[in-house]
Amino acid sequence: MLSVVCPIYNEEKYIAKCIDSLLLQDYPKDDLEIIFVDGMSTDKTREIIATYTEKYPFIKLLDNQKRIVPYAMNAGIKASRGDVIIRLDGHVEYPVNYFSALVKYLKELGADNVGALCETLPCGPSSKEYAIAEVLSSSFGMGNSYFRIGCDEVKQVDTVPFGCFKREVFDKVGLYDNELIRNQDDELNGRIINNGGKIYLIPSIFTKYYARDKISKVRKMFYQYGLYKPLVNKKLGTPATIRQFFPLLFVVGLIVGGVLSCLSWVIAAMYVLVLLIYLFLSFYFTMKSIKKTKKWGLLLYQPLLYFTVHVSYGWGYIVGIYKILLHKPFNAESNR
Repeated sequence: MLSVVCPIYNEEKYIAKCIDSLLLQDYPKDDLEIIFVDGMSTDKTREIIATYTEKYPFIKLLDNQKRIVPYAMNAGIKASRGDVIIRLDGHVEYPVNYFSALVKYLKELGADNVGALCETLPCGPSSKEYAIAEVLSSSFGMGNSYFRIGCDEVKQVDTVPFGCFKREVFDKVGLYDNELIRNQDDELNGRIINNGGKIYLIPSIFTKYYARDKISKVRKMFYQYGLYKPLVNKKLGTPATIRQFFPLLFVVGLIVGGVLSCLSWVIAAMYVLVLLIYLFLSFYFTMKSIKKTKKWGLLLYQPLLYFTVHVSYGWGYIVGIYKILLHKPFNAESNR
């Protein structure tokens, strides 16, 4: 049996599209269960799901009083019956062969987790919403995060979104870490790799992920990604990737370079040169997005968003290091 677990909270805008895409799956329904784990939504999410649970007995709704993703995933996994488990997101639409293709590749590759590419879409028609989506799928914004920027062939990677796992993986490495509000998938995948497991990205399968609608939400999200990354590294005993350090170095460079620029005109000149290069790159990638989307309004938002993402992540990383060094707690509060 295949068990699908989907943590949700206040997803009334997207949840019906998500469920409709799951009902269209070509996977046999008599060998499937779909478990939504809700963080006590305050909008109409639960009402919408109820209309589906009444019609389809393989769709279930569980409560997540803790409201954060690791608790939801762990509750869903414990309640599930399948020998294969897929972790979904309510903000996403899935192709009709998503379940069947991932299960097929999981077996053929002898993998412990497989996932698909993530096509990031704007959640609305405005230039701001398009700019957010473009930044989240740009190599300048996201580095070499292949599930975001794409690849041409099946590739062994360090993490994937919305993965398909062998159930035995959780028996071997444990469940999701409840301390991690963000980066819980990265940490779990890191444990899988540390225990000799293999994770693959399948480029022939695409999910449609709807990006956040506000710059403030993007800023908060990437601050939290940065904040929890040092904790993930501590738990795993080693950094999983090199790309995570670039925003950190960027922010440190901004601060230290700014201070040292007051002491030497040579350092000041180098500092300005680096900022100009960064500015050039941000506008270069913005122009590429404008060429693709035909939206000149991206000029107002996209360069700012690149800076917002990089600085938010980098500053969060610094705060995360500070918390670890001084043994400060990472507060478990809702992020949705």
